[in-house]
Amino acid sequence: MTPLDPHQLKALYKPGTTPVLIDVPPMRFLQLEGVGDIGGETFQEAVAALYGLAYPVKFAARKQLGLAYKVSPLEGLYWHADGSREFTPEDRATLNWRLMIMVPEEVDGELIEEMREKVAARKNPPRLHDIRLQTFSEGTSIQILHIGPYAKEPATVERLFGFAEERGY
Repeated sequence: MTPLDPHQLKALYKPGTTPVLIDVPPMRFLQLEGVGDIGGETFQEAVAALYGLAYPVKFAARKQLGLAYKVSPLEGLYWHADGSREFTPEDRATLNWRLMIMVPEEVDGELIEEMREKVAARKNPPRLHDIRLQTFSEGTSIQILHIGPYAKEPATVERLFGFAEERGY
């Protein structure tokens, strides 16, 4: 994999509120999976663990590698175990999710493990040891920005599904 240029990253991380078709190249992420309410305790623990590791990795990369970068936005993939596409606030307790924060290609697993040990020694947030570094290859995707509370996401998701169906996906 070659590092992504800033213009390519901007297109990926500055979506609009209208669905668009994009091609997402393979990227590396700190990832953590779980089940339960978006915004619930397990979800919040996962978010805290991811950011609790992402920032020390960023600072260490600058100090050890001379690599300056911003911590990427939190990304989430959500699905139901039964494969249903219904997405209602009532179903949030059984929702599967994968939370991810992109890290540059130059940041290796050794640096991440070094920072994980330091974070564990200082704070040791729940789920810290469940975080893994993994390449995620999304390919052709539909992207939309949701603005507002999680409870209002179903309308955004429906717009996304409608866009997909109109184009034969």
